[in-house]
Amino acid sequence: MGSGKSPMRSAGGGNANAGTEKKGQAETGSPVLEEAQKCCGCRFPLLVALLQLLLGIAVAVVAFLMVAISSSLLARETPHWAGIIMIVVSLLGFILFCITRVPDERASAQFIVKLLYFFLCTTGLVISAVVIAFQCYHYALTNRYSCKEMGEHCTCTLDPEDPIARTFSYSDVTDCRAIVSTLPMYYLLQMVLNLAQAIVCLVGAFLIWKHRYQVFFAGLQTGSPSAQTWQKV
Repeated sequence: MGSGKSPMRSAGGGNANAGTEKKGQAETGSPVLEEAQKCCGCRFPLLVALLQLLLGIAVAVVAFLMVAISSSLLARETPHWAGIIMIVVSLLGFILFCITRVPDERASAQFIVKLLYFFLCTTGLVISAVVIAFQCYHYALTNRYSCKEMGEHCTCTLDPEDPIARTFSYSDVTDCRAIVSTLPMYYLLQMVLNLAQAIVCLVGAFLIWKHRYQVFFAGLQTGSPSAQTWQKV
């Protein structure tokens, strides 16, 4: 009698433990989902947003340092606007991180923020590519300068022996070495920072896309209707 009851007790205990484990998983969430929301040990998009914030600040600071050299520099030569845009993108990433994660079909606000973040990451990628192109052009241009000081101006030309050669005048510059040595260094630094910025934006856009579309279901039910087990394809 005693030996006949023990299996029933074991089975009952096993069912109770299984029910407790299922309840615990339902309360804590799926481990796969929690792992999918992490990137290099940090929850997505916290790491990407933090990198975007740091790079955006660095780009803006370097651009304002370039403006301090001469007030004649154009906006395309001092891309502080690219850094400011990246700071805005990073703030949206922090907002996305703070939003409570619920199924996409039940959270229109979360869907809108994700869509906007994806769009801004793509825009940041394009802007960074444009900035890199401008900085490469001006870097190659300043390396060919031949400059001379004229009062508080620095006049540079590509060919000093050509009387009709194109000239560039930089106001509020008392030492032309700032144009021929310091300014190209800033151009090179902007190229590196915007390249890193473009890579981070690409990663952010890819992770948003992957988080939404990485799993597809065939709709084939392999278990009982109550289990709701579906097969991946």
